[in-house]
Amino acid sequence: MAKGYWVSVYRTIADPERLAAYDKLAGPAVKAAGGRLLARGSRVVAHDAGIAERTILIEFDSFEQAVAARASAAYQEALAALADGVERDFRIIEGLD
Repeated sequence: MAKGYWVSVYRTIADPERLAAYDKLAGPAVKAAGGRLLARGSRVVAHDAGIAERTILIEFDSFEQAVAARASAAYQEALAALADGVERDFRIIEGLD
């Protein structure tokens, strides 16, 4: 079964306090849903139309698990705390077998 991944690239961080509140809730929500944080950081080299800003990579055992984690009540609470504190490109992608 192919793994699932969350890829989140932050374009701008308008409210660091909202981001901190989101981080406190999102970490446990992702872990409870079976997600494993592979990369989180601001050290990014961007090419082409990329933006060198905070980038997150989270792995799940399946694509379906990744989709379900995003829809979970715990993660929705984290998103409510984040609100408009950031602008980001968030994707759920299916890995290769």
